[in-house]
Amino acid sequence: MNKLKTILIAACSLVLVSVGGIANADSSNFAGPYVGLTGSGYGIELGGESRATANDDAGAGSLEHDKVSIGKVTPVMGIELGYALPLGGGFLLDVGGAYHSGEAKIDHEGDDSDSLRQVSFKIDDLVTYYIAPTLVLSDTSAVYVKMGVTNADIGVSGDITTPGNLEGELWGIGTRTQLDSGIFLRTEAGYTEYNGISVHGKGSTIANTTSYSADPTSAYGTVSLGFRF
Repeated sequence: MNKLKTILIAACSLVLVSVGGIANADSSNFAGPYVGLTGSGYGIELGGESRATANDDAGAGSLEHDKVSIGKVTPVMGIELGYALPLGGGFLLDVGGAYHSGEAKIDHEGDDSDSLRQVSFKIDDLVTYYIAPTLVLSDTSAVYVKMGVTNADIGVSGDITTPGNLEGELWGIGTRTQLDSGIFLRTEAGYTEYNGISVHGKGSTIANTTSYSADPTSAYGTVSLGFRF
């Protein structure tokens, strides 16, 4: 992920230094408020571990240390709202937000295959706020890099505590094709790296000395169909 982040930062720098080189491009076709409907595929990886200490009363004194790395791909639909502010003939600063409705559920069960000790994490309702420096290539096409923050709800099942909502940094790169009618098509790819999850058992079927931790990341591809007002 660090390599991809470096590439995206380099692309952002290239956009900024290239503004003067495409001074004849017209950004007015892209400027203004817009709304779009999005279809995305999210690949979510949950890498982490579970630990149970020797004084695990609910686990009959067992000692457990499982490492887990699970992937999940899920389709989601969403909506985005934004405003593209022209900053010269061939350059815009796109500011907006997006909401994606969908979920990825990841289950984990201990080596003892005890259903009472099974836990699951559900990630859904992603909300993103972003800025996207945009370089206009022609009257109908532009490229951009996107930087933003993403929040996601997280739910758990099983005899474990509930962590706070996820927060992460989003990095993406994409293209935008704009028609004279105001309709546009956007394609985008990127990833989000979230803060860690840490929970522990409540003490009924999973002792409070048993802990679970994970570091979720997600990669995505998005196609948007929208309208510029």
